[in-house]
Amino acid sequence: MPVSPNFTSVYTHEWDINFTLCASNAYLKYVDLCNLLQLTAAEHSILGGLSFNDMQQHHQAWVLSRIRIEIEALPKWQDNVSIKTWIENLEGSRSIRNIEMYLNGKKIAGATTYWAVFNTQHRKAEPLALPHEHFEKYPDHKATSQSFSRINVLQDTEKITERTVVLSDLDIVNHVNNTKYLEWCLDTMNPKTILKQEIKSLEMNFLRELNLKDHVEIHADGSRNFFTVTKDDKVCFALVLEKK
Repeated sequence: MPVSPNFTSVYTHEWDINFTLCASNAYLKYVDLCNLLQLTAAEHSILGGLSFNDMQQHHQAWVLSRIRIEIEALPKWQDNVSIKTWIENLEGSRSIRNIEMYLNGKKIAGATTYWAVFNTQHRKAEPLALPHEHFEKYPDHKATSQSFSRINVLQDTEKITERTVVLSDLDIVNHVNNTKYLEWCLDTMNPKTILKQEIKSLEMNFLRELNLKDHVEIHADGSRNFFTVTKDDKVCFALVLEKK
């Protein structure tokens, strides 16, 4: 698909918070916050000629490697939010993209994301095959106060539950969607932490893909601030929470 005549290097999309996106407290779910941020990034990629369909001409897709989200507040049912996104860096097979959410003109969340170009046939990273020079890059424009980090996965944890990957966990790239890992972990927490909106930041590393019928274990530390998802004793995903 050619670059849209409406393409701009900084893109803003408005979203209505409907009831399907909300938890029982009528506020946006943390998982759906992640979804809306990524959907906005996807809309920007479509306008810029880097959509999933464009990339599939070369058997490529964007996959999320790391994300850090800092949260001031969550929107509630019937709110209208604006989400703004731009590319900080894009070189070879890697890209850093920043995303911000606004409510009534006030920034309520910011995210920095690290993406890899993934060959969907060979199941490995490779340089982007499509041109991207029309995207202006903003190396000094950040959406978060801290950048993402490589999470230390060698922390003391205990197994809290296990599960088998089912069809509804998979996405268009035919592996577990990144928001599912977060959902699995949050579902093991005290509901009050979620419903009272006590999470200040989320940082996630995606280390290995998971596929249909994979059997995994979810581990956490005693305070439920650090989680891992493992398969055959290898860490596939790590999550660090900061609470208010």
